[in-house]
Amino acid sequence: MSNKPRIAITGLGGIAGLGSNPNEIWNNALSAKSSVKTLSERFSDDVPFDYPISIASYIDNFQISEEILSLKEQDRFDLFIHYALHATHQALSDSKLLNDQTAYRPERIGCILGVGMGGFPATESGYRKFLNQKRARTNPFFIPSIIPNMASGLIGIKYNLRGTNFSISSACASSGHAIEMGMRQIQAGIMDAVLVGGSEAVLTKFTIAGFHSMKALSRREVSPSEASCPFDLKRDGFVIGEGSAVFMLENLESAKKRGANILAELVGAGSSADAFHITAPHPEGDGAISAIKAALNDAQISPEQIHYINAHGTSTPAGDIAETNSIKKVFNDHAYKLSISSTKSMTGHLLGAASALESLFCIKSLIDQRIAPTINLHTPDPECDLNYTPNKSEEKKLEYVLNNSFGFGGTNSSLIFKRYQG
Repeated sequence: MSNKPRIAITGLGGIAGLGSNPNEIWNNALSAKSSVKTLSERFSDDVPFDYPISIASYIDNFQISEEILSLKEQDRFDLFIHYALHATHQALSDSKLLNDQTAYRPERIGCILGVGMGGFPATESGYRKFLNQKRARTNPFFIPSIIPNMASGLIGIKYNLRGTNFSISSACASSGHAIEMGMRQIQAGIMDAVLVGGSEAVLTKFTIAGFHSMKALSRREVSPSEASCPFDLKRDGFVIGEGSAVFMLENLESAKKRGANILAELVGAGSSADAFHITAPHPEGDGAISAIKAALNDAQISPEQIHYINAHGTSTPAGDIAETNSIKKVFNDHAYKLSISSTKSMTGHLLGAASALESLFCIKSLIDQRIAPTINLHTPDPECDLNYTPNKSEEKKLEYVLNNSFGFGGTNSSLIFKRYQG
């Protein structure tokens, strides 16, 4: 048996196209609801945009509470920071640490968030204004508004968290690596509690044009809600999403002593590199295999003990096959007994925040003993022949669940969560 401290999850926060809090997000996912829609409202200005990508999963009419960020401050920080603060406030409230200054010393509480790209909306709009001025000048808050670590930095300032504080940027595995780092900090005795997760908000014309030029985005001529179809034969690319998910990690024994409500445990994590290509996954899933095996070894469990995988499942032709191959090679015959789903079919791809949001789904799965579906899976790809929980949620006895996240540059993250039973 390992003598590493057990890691408890004691608070959840989240916001995405499916909802403004974890319960709303989860319930809409169980109902197989898509949050993908046209971009007409988001892109309502008069700047020309000729790319044939007109859909995304985005958050409508969001206004952060003035309790969290004053009106004066709101204009100073990019949207990904607003989302992170919103989710963090929920996680702190849920953990009952928001107003408790006695449970841990401030220097023993950290914040580590994954942010893949940072403040693209503020960068794009700021540069446009800069070019249109006669005199070269810009807002003094421009740089603080866009840098990726400002989300965790501002959280530390707002909530007097003086412990480890930084952001991790590793493309679509960013928040998975942030969650792992928070766990390691507590296991090493460096921190007593760490807020972990991720945030992303990069829905700009320039960003979409960039992903479109890579042929990474779906261009299918279907209704927006049907565009993201992981593991389906007709899939042709991902749909961009935005949002944030944050949760509180604590040493389990410390959490029990303070009477915390323990939602689940984080028991294993693994990371690896494909060392193969800047954007394409290894076709046999070699890097993913290494990350999954490392997470299983860290958790000290066998592959057969995993009951559900929240897959990376981006709805790209190569990626979904590579992930399927990796699952088959790690789990062998058990791969066909597993339940798997890609919630990106409903939320779109949150890039650096993807692993955080999908970890939220894993935690909720353990609490409710239910699995959110992969929607739009009507014609399975013959090379993707596992159980991807098509189109309808299902009940299942769950003890251990796995979350996979893979990013450009060949970076991989796998996390294992366990049901808490006292």
